[in-house]
Amino acid sequence: MEFHQIRPGICRRLNETSCNSKIAVVVREDLEVWQKLNVTAFTISGIAGTQEVMGKEYEDGSNRKYLPMIMQPILIFSAGRDEIRMVYAKAVSRDVVMTIYTEELFSTPNDDANRTAVRAVGSDDLKLVGMALRGRKKPMDRILKGLTLHP
Repeated sequence: MEFHQIRPGICRRLNETSCNSKIAVVVREDLEVWQKLNVTAFTISGIAGTQEVMGKEYEDGSNRKYLPMIMQPILIFSAGRDEIRMVYAKAVSRDVVMTIYTEELFSTPNDDANRTAVRAVGSDDLKLVGMALRGRKKPMDRILKGLTLHP
């Protein structure tokens, strides 16, 4: 699904980079619902915090202001253990920026412990449960090929 099919006219309102890129979250299908939501929130925060994807702040009719959000759609996919490893390998081979979430992070108490837990495991042995990726549309389509959108 292309962005202009999801939200007509979005490319006229966004910058060129956003229109040529895709943001996706891949979550392992066997997680509990609360875990899927947690993984999605944490992994997308890395994309929001490091990529030029944030829009302007919002303001309602009463002049109350709200924080900005990412300007483009985020596609969320479901994947099995092998599929998520395949997505990871493809993303690494194409130098796509990503965040990862591993099984160990469900039991760590804070951000420092999270980094220590990830650092303790080699890339090939990471127990991935989710990731968020951002890249150019065509490479992202190849990376995500075969996955289904999360129900």
